[in-house]
Amino acid sequence: MKTGLSFLMAAKQCEMADLRQLQQTSALVQVTSRMIHELQRERGLSNLFLGSRGERFGEALQNQRATSDATALELRTAFDGLETGAGRHDNGARLFSRIAYVLHGLGALPGLRSGIQALEWTPTTATAAYVQLIAGLLAVVCEAADTASDPTISRLLVALFNFMQGKEFAGQERATGAAMFAGGVTGHDAQQRLLHLIDSQERCLQVFTDFASHDTRSLWRECQRASALADLERMRRLLGTASVGGPLNTQFSQVWFDCCSQRMDEMRLVENQMTRELLDRCASQLATAARELEQLQALELRLHTPGANADADPDPRLLEQFFQGALPAASVPPSQPVGSQLERSVLEMVQAQAQRLQSMADELDTVRASLNERKVIERAKGLLMAHRQLNEEAAHKAMRQMAMSQNKRLVDVAEAVLAMRDVLAAGAP
Repeated sequence: MKTGLSFLMAAKQCEMADLRQLQQTSALVQVTSRMIHELQRERGLSNLFLGSRGERFGEALQNQRATSDATALELRTAFDGLETGAGRHDNGARLFSRIAYVLHGLGALPGLRSGIQALEWTPTTATAAYVQLIAGLLAVVCEAADTASDPTISRLLVALFNFMQGKEFAGQERATGAAMFAGGVTGHDAQQRLLHLIDSQERCLQVFTDFASHDTRSLWRECQRASALADLERMRRLLGTASVGGPLNTQFSQVWFDCCSQRMDEMRLVENQMTRELLDRCASQLATAARELEQLQALELRLHTPGANADADPDPRLLEQFFQGALPAASVPPSQPVGSQLERSVLEMVQAQAQRLQSMADELDTVRASLNERKVIERAKGLLMAHRQLNEEAAHKAMRQMAMSQNKRLVDVAEAVLAMRDVLAAGAP
């Protein structure tokens, strides 16, 4: 007959299987973050190329496309290494659907590039196309963050996802400003978009700060050097305060691109540290779990060793120790050794495991709440965009105004918007 120790070992083996899956997922996230970084740079150079009507940045763009393709090959290899059998992943349906979407987008990338090369795309439409592909890649990271069963790893994934999302808004800012400078003219919509992107970066980076490790936060502070931030702020003011329709110095296009790229390269350093932390944490947790499993196996061997009285009736006082928390204070027996040493060891391990799992579950609920709130807000924003013909900035602004006027959290407003799905659909044009 199987004992509590048998199931304790089975639980440890399941934990190790989850950690191995997380290790594989973390490696996938590492490659995905590189792919996003290369596409972000390609997007910015594409806007410089389009904004100059193909007169400048052509060679730099071609070189970047080659770098993006090399990273895409690594990403496809990582996808190929995933176990795709049923039951291999807790959220396999969502994760694999995201990956299928990304592969479709990567397959369409040569067509996008051809259109850009032929100047058939505008900076705005090209930016939107790259944003769509990068959003698909970020969704893969989001699903990875939702799979973590270890609270420390979950915190790292949530921090990484929000940092990557903030970096993506920084990349969109770079692309938008590059198109403005390269085109030599100020546009009202572009100015408003820049303000929205700057605000969105700050919100994502705040969540990152809440969940990142101390070392990662320290690295991020080091990366935000005052001189680099001052240069970026000067360029932002130049774009933000220029009169609508007024001219912009096209020579500043390279200055703007380099200034934004320096910040994004520094953000990439932070991403690299977080992905290394993820892999290191998975390896450390796996090693610890393996040692604990060995201890359980050794204990089981001792219990079944002749002379260990494995089949003897347990000391009745073990029942008192197990149910001690439920007994009235007056009837709690005095603390004293009960049962055999082996029996006490098993009971202590079972109790410690139960307490640890409960603690992990509580912390995971807290960590995932942030991720779930983001998903709710994004769904509500998408609903407003679809049924009220709003762009992303307008939809987000509308929800923020409702939140402020009603003195509610943004997620509460988002939930209210989703609850009115049928009403919004009926009123759509």
